[in-house]
Amino acid sequence: MIGLGEAGAAIARDLRAAGAAVVGFDPVITDGGVDRAASAAAAAGGADAVLSVNTASAAAGVAGSVAGALGPDAVFADLNTASPGAKRAVAAIIAPTGARFADVALMAPVAGRGLRTPALVSGPGAARFAEIVGGLGMPVTAIGPEPGTAAARKLVRSVFMKGLAAAIAEALEAADRIGGRDALYADIAATLTEADEALLRRLVAGSAQHAARRAEEMAAARAMLEELGVEPRVAAASEAWLRSLRAPDG
Repeated sequence: MIGLGEAGAAIARDLRAAGAAVVGFDPVITDGGVDRAASAAAAAGGADAVLSVNTASAAAGVAGSVAGALGPDAVFADLNTASPGAKRAVAAIIAPTGARFADVALMAPVAGRGLRTPALVSGPGAARFAEIVGGLGMPVTAIGPEPGTAAARKLVRSVFMKGLAAAIAEALEAADRIGGRDALYADIAATLTEADEALLRRLVAGSAQHAARRAEEMAAARAMLEELGVEPRVAAASEAWLRSLRAPDG
């Protein structure tokens, strides 16, 4: 395990509890709850699977630091949240070693789940990763041989999830300014609790059908936010998107 932060340490501990021999390395964290190697390369040497759980900016460096220690039957799994292009770049570093690269996308927060975090995996090492780590308890779905496919699936979902968080935060900030935060919070909670596929269809189809009217509504919302001193990042983007649909109002 290369990277013993919250996610890496949690998965490493669960792997050990599941019966795997786990060696970890982190340049900063010295106690990840598993045996610690002196370097990333030392941790990777002789391993059946090397899991990189770091940051997107560190992913290529980690791959380079362990490449010389990987055996030809090993799988190098990049669990970092990164773009498909970044995953392909890491795969290119691993390819000359003969080891198999796995692009792993963790599809839920690791905290509280550890090894039970559901994952998508793609790349030439997808099946091997599913065999090894899936066999130890991770819910793994292999989705193809191309590096970057799993990352893309995760990131399109991130557009929704992080976009939803941004929209909620912007709305609540505005509600604070008008003294209606508690009421709006309760309304959002009720909407999310009662959400179903019918709501999703209304959001998707209704936005195009009623784009003109809804764009004007968001223009009014944007203007209100500006008056309140709240930067209308989401409201302005929503208005621009609705205007781009150019659908007749219905």
